[in-house]
Amino acid sequence: MKKKTLKKVLRHAGKYRGLILLSMILAVLTATLSLYVPILAGNAVDCIVGKDNVDFEGVSFILLKMLIVIGIVAASQWIMNKANNAITFKVVRDVRAEAFDKLQILPFEYLDKVKTGDIVSRIIADVDLFADGLLMGFTQLFTGIVTIVGTLVFMFYLNFRIAIVVVALTPLSLLLARFIANKSFELFKRQSEARSEQTGFIDEMIGNLPVVKAFAHEDENMEVFDDVNDKLFDASVKAVFVSAITNPGTRFINNIVYAAVALFGAFACITGRMTVGGLTIFLSYATQYTKPFNEISGVVTELQNALACAERVFALIEEKPEIPDPSDAPKAFEPKGDIVIEDAAFSYDKNKSLIEDLDLDIKKGQRVAIVGPTGSGKTTLINLLMRFYDVDKGKICIDGTDIRDIKRANLRNNFGMVLQETWLRSGTIKENITLGRDGFTDEEIIEAAKASHAHSFIKRLPDGYNTVISENGGNLSQGQKQLLCITRVMLNIPPMLILDEATSSIDTNTEMRIQKAFNKMMSGRTSFIVAHRLSTIREADVILVMKDGHIIEQGNHKELLAKEGFYFELYNSQFA
Repeated sequence: MKKKTLKKVLRHAGKYRGLILLSMILAVLTATLSLYVPILAGNAVDCIVGKDNVDFEGVSFILLKMLIVIGIVAASQWIMNKANNAITFKVVRDVRAEAFDKLQILPFEYLDKVKTGDIVSRIIADVDLFADGLLMGFTQLFTGIVTIVGTLVFMFYLNFRIAIVVVALTPLSLLLARFIANKSFELFKRQSEARSEQTGFIDEMIGNLPVVKAFAHEDENMEVFDDVNDKLFDASVKAVFVSAITNPGTRFINNIVYAAVALFGAFACITGRMTVGGLTIFLSYATQYTKPFNEISGVVTELQNALACAERVFALIEEKPEIPDPSDAPKAFEPKGDIVIEDAAFSYDKNKSLIEDLDLDIKKGQRVAIVGPTGSGKTTLINLLMRFYDVDKGKICIDGTDIRDIKRANLRNNFGMVLQETWLRSGTIKENITLGRDGFTDEEIIEAAKASHAHSFIKRLPDGYNTVISENGGNLSQGQKQLLCITRVMLNIPPMLILDEATSSIDTNTEMRIQKAFNKMMSGRTSFIVAHRLSTIREADVILVMKDGHIIEQGNHKELLAKEGFYFELYNSQFA
């Protein structure tokens, strides 16, 4: 799994080959010059033979060379870090954009079964942690590898016997790093999942805080949160503990390497095979050789966290998208409004049937009311018309064209929809009414607001139509938010309408006035009205009575009352 995830990361990074090549060249330059500094230092030591026997001119020249080399190293590191930052955050930007783009085309089945907080955690928190690990990898991993290889080359050149001792002890660091990496990956994966669970729970609680307080559910929520928090604490402590072993473990091995170099180098100096300056160089190389192992071990541990987070992000990116629009679908779609449903079947849970053998024939301009008890399939029918879900069997046609042969955007642009649940975004009242649609004048917006009876309360706001509201409407009442959603449809009325409990949060007097506006709006347009208050649908041309996914009765208000069937019982239960 780790290898697959790493390949995906490298594939994304491969788009920026130029920056990666620049970073590698600068890493080689930095490492090589850094390794040249100890040689200069050793030569300077050899210029100091003893008391009153110092080559000051030689030492001064060597120190000048050291300053120049160190200056070049500093400049190279600065440019390399800028390149690494650019690579990292370009890759992260691409991954996050890819994840958000996938979010736009995920089927509703996925959004129904995965918590919102989990998705948010993947796109925000997991990508941030992925960025941290990736940046550390680019900054230290390649430079460390070049430093290790370069140091070995120089050490074998200076004294191959001592170099062999260093190489013989190296596998200890590699084995320790591998052991810790394997352990930490699973722990970091558990930590990421626990963090996602916590984010999802917090998001759920904030979104439903009024309900929580209304039912005095705070204590129970604290118990659940404590359990989730303890789970995250446990996973985090274990992951950090295992990763924290890396540094002291590799330092212990590094000290063994350093002691071995000092011991064998001292014997070499005594026997005359090495100068004191040469030993100084070797000891410096021993430090430089072992230092990258500390850094690389830390990088590998951090990369386990990054890869665990990346795995969750890529899992989102690779989720199966909704069925794509047909490539030969017409660009324009201007329906009249004749809708036919033939032998349709659908269920959310494929093991439990909902809608079966549904047949319906709606003519242009008809007002169709859909009534029935909770769970009868009313909203499901609307979801199928809008292609939020596709039928499992049968077909739905508009003007003789199967809606699966129409681009989703074209289909939905021809439906005006007002739902019981309102959605407003941060911005002005005007922006919430137009909702990104251009070309509307202020006069048209005001006219639509007057038609929906929203104009009067908008005028009373501090800045009228330019009043900025926060996410989900801020201090607006539920009824006012619903009026704004109705105004959106009034602004540009499409050929087909869906009103799903569109006036459920509005007072009776305002509802009566809006019904008049709706009647005017629905004139000549095919309209679907989902309602629990049966008094609002008496003027409908056709009333569909649904129960258990089937249309059990069909007709106008008078006809259904005359049958004295299920609709008759529903109607009388409300007015008894």
